[in-house]
Amino acid sequence: MGILHKAAQYRAYKEGVVHTTLNPKGPGSVRIHLIPPKWRLFSNAPYVMILNGYYILPLGYSWAILLGSFIGEVNKFEGEPIDERHMEQIMDRAVARTRHVYYVKEEELRADLQEILTMLYGVARGEEPSGDIEPLSLREYARNMTAPHRMDLMISSMLDEGGNWNCSLKCRNCYAAGQPAAGGKELSTQEWYEIIDRCRRAGICQLTFTGGEPTMRRDLAELVRHARWFVTRLNTNGAMLTGELCEALYEASLDSVQITLYSGDAGIHNRLVGADLPGSTGNWEKTAAGLENALKAGLNVSVNTPLCRENRDYIRTLAFLNRAGIRYVTCSGLIETGKAESGDSQLTVEEMNSLLREAIAFCSQHGMELSFTSPGRADKKVLEELGIAVPMCGACLSNMAVAPDGSVVPCQSWLGEGAALGNMRKDSWKKIWNHPSCKAIREMSEEEALYCPLRKEKTAEGKEAAENGHHRSKV
Repeated sequence: MGILHKAAQYRAYKEGVVHTTLNPKGPGSVRIHLIPPKWRLFSNAPYVMILNGYYILPLGYSWAILLGSFIGEVNKFEGEPIDERHMEQIMDRAVARTRHVYYVKEEELRADLQEILTMLYGVARGEEPSGDIEPLSLREYARNMTAPHRMDLMISSMLDEGGNWNCSLKCRNCYAAGQPAAGGKELSTQEWYEIIDRCRRAGICQLTFTGGEPTMRRDLAELVRHARWFVTRLNTNGAMLTGELCEALYEASLDSVQITLYSGDAGIHNRLVGADLPGSTGNWEKTAAGLENALKAGLNVSVNTPLCRENRDYIRTLAFLNRAGIRYVTCSGLIETGKAESGDSQLTVEEMNSLLREAIAFCSQHGMELSFTSPGRADKKVLEELGIAVPMCGACLSNMAVAPDGSVVPCQSWLGEGAALGNMRKDSWKKIWNHPSCKAIREMSEEEALYCPLRKEKTAEGKEAAENGHHRSKV
């Protein structure tokens, strides 16, 4: 590689993540974050392109330089409408900029750029990325990373600084209950602004606002608005999603909201969220109303259901969500920390396999999309047979979390004693990312990552799945 190429590569690394949004008013909006690899003089690792906060794709050096030039030209319009004539000018300038460092015929670069844009708009329409772009294994790519792609911001505490319960529900299987890092004094609006800004400087491109229960904060919409550069998501129990709040979140450019619903049966849901317990202010009716308010406001809504013995009739829940107009659903087993540490309500691997088969059949019939998010809680071969992406632990790799006091932890469930890897307000990001514990977690093998490290024990079925699983799950 010539000196001009290496100089351009170094400038891109110093510039950091570049971002733009094509067709921001939709339909078919495309959010692009282009992330350069860690700088090494004698390395030509691919860039990473993240589309709409979902597709994570490698991009070769020449295409990355071309796309980066295109993004730079698009951003000169600063949100103004871009018509066909403007797009032609943008493409001309992007090609000209690229030719300063990459000596290729103009028509070839323009054809490459057109191919990239065709793929981007195709993804926005729900198409799979081009077959010419191989899926990326983040574990194989980790040495080229300088930050995770997503940071979960726990903006609300489970317990306030006086030790009082600080959530609108009292979920029976809450993974954060009693966890040291989940409580304490919450940071101010300005302090969270500073953390959001530091996440951007670190090269993190997705933020999830979570808790505790994030809708208990009056400044939630302001925090989301401050994070417009990122792909943003809200995780909530939905009980406090008023019409006014949903409209404010839409105006703040929230990209998506994930609502937790335990069951389409009000009685089952209420028992699992502790609706009748002192101090609980939420219930099924309020969550269902919050779901309706979010849809009415135009928010992109998905629904998550943590599955256990009490709500294993998942088809009833899916039927309710289908009637409500929900198309994207996720389910999981229980995270065995906090109140769920005993695992008494946990479904076995065989039970989860059977349940997922039924769920996929229902979703296929009704035009819904299902994801499963619990590593090791279903048989890997069954997931592959059903066309469900095999979940893997992404702690300290694809995702990390900031606890209510600013401490950085491996993931939003990793909240026990000694979990902190540093503090986002006090320590340099480089120090946090290179913390010995952070590096050790990141370096687990793909086979090890098939299980959640927080589990107290692995089922025989799960062990067998890992021992026989040589397929590399792609992120």
